[in-house]
Amino acid sequence: MVIRSKAPASAHAPAAAAVPAALEAAAHDPRALLPAFAEDMAALPGELGDLGRRLQSACQGEDWATCARVLRQFLDKYLRGFAQSLDAPSGAAAESEQLRELLRQAVGVALASLLQPLPALADESSALGSELKQWQPGKELAPLARRVRELCHQVGVHAGDATEQQALMLSLFDLLLENLAELLEDGSWLQGQVAVVRELLAGDPDRQTLEATRQGLREMVYQQGLLKQGIVDSKDAMRGMMVTFVERLDGMSASAGQFQSRLENHMQAVRQARSITELGKRLDEVLEDTVRLQEQAQRARAQMATAREEVDAAEARVRELEAQLRDVSELIATDPLTGALNRRGFEELYEREVARAEREARPLALAVLDLDAFRKLNADHGHAGGDAALRHVVEVIREGLRASDAVFRYGGEEFVLLLPGSGLDEATATVHRLQRELAARPLRHEGRRICVAFSAGVAVRQLGEERDHLVRRADRAMYEAKHAGRNRVVAAH
Repeated sequence: MVIRSKAPASAHAPAAAAVPAALEAAAHDPRALLPAFAEDMAALPGELGDLGRRLQSACQGEDWATCARVLRQFLDKYLRGFAQSLDAPSGAAAESEQLRELLRQAVGVALASLLQPLPALADESSALGSELKQWQPGKELAPLARRVRELCHQVGVHAGDATEQQALMLSLFDLLLENLAELLEDGSWLQGQVAVVRELLAGDPDRQTLEATRQGLREMVYQQGLLKQGIVDSKDAMRGMMVTFVERLDGMSASAGQFQSRLENHMQAVRQARSITELGKRLDEVLEDTVRLQEQAQRARAQMATAREEVDAAEARVRELEAQLRDVSELIATDPLTGALNRRGFEELYEREVARAEREARPLALAVLDLDAFRKLNADHGHAGGDAALRHVVEVIREGLRASDAVFRYGGEEFVLLLPGSGLDEATATVHRLQRELAARPLRHEGRRICVAFSAGVAVRQLGEERDHLVRRADRAMYEAKHAGRNRVVAAH
């Protein structure tokens, strides 16, 4: 027998009014109480309505097991937690207190410390933090809310001003560097440093990149200072040798003048001589002066030869120091961690290789490599292990490339290979071979074995193709290799 309610309620009636009326109408028949409860519960919105409809259906089908399960769900999900909260009101109070303490720390400590350059806002932030800590439920909250909103508004205004000022300062600094680069001679050792700083200003570098660049420039400035001082010392030595050389020439001229005067006196004495004995004496004096002049000339010639050698040695030293200075300046194009060329080095070498490829009508292949699961490697072995893995990859790749090929660290765990003269099939085979060599040579770090693998995309430059477009094609192929299961090579046709 199906039990039906004798007091149906409209499904669209408000729950607050329908439930009491339905239950009161069924009060005279206990068997109708559960169907009436189910029918009125079905009129509620959301999950409670769904439970009511399930309970209503179970009542109509006399499925009392389902009725028990639905009532148990209703009890566990909606009544038990509410009852526990009534029995333990201190839990909500504790959460409220915790939330107020977190807000106080955010406003009164963290925000106040960030606002130190703006003393008025920093003081207001600290004062708000103290008042938030003293606030208790029941006290008026509107004044505090207004002050917090006003503080947030002022922070936003000043943050915008600070961002604008920073952008202007960076723009002025970049303009200064641009003017400096224009004044420098082509090939100047400062050009590289100016270029790398301007690249940083144009991008959005992180703290690690800025710190690495600062350390690299500081080391180069130190080395350049030593080399420049060596050049100055060598030039001073050359200047001193030239002064000595000129003084010796002047001394030779004076000696030659004295010899000419004595020779004229001897000639005058010969004209006036009246005997053979007197002529013989004059001849002996002429011979002595001639021998003395020859000895002086020989000494001067030897001294001049020595001075010449010293000048040549000083000039060679200056050229050597200048070459070392250029070499040090070129380190700006090298990644300090792995020793591979960086993006700047890639751009410079790529332009040269493109010009050669077009001049000689030969292909130019490029591969983009990305280490697989590098974040997990860092997590398992620490940043020191990750750095060791990057250096290991560059070492293995360098040993497996031709002298004309080059490897570049393009960023993070991503590398680029430039393979001049290689077609697509040859370049793809080269990258496959590098994968096998890397797999055969696992890294040993702190007594642990680290296996490193990479996914790669390979592309060959098309006639007139821009560098960025070529890199994007190889990069897309590399991501295809990642999605295909990693440790793979995909050629971009």
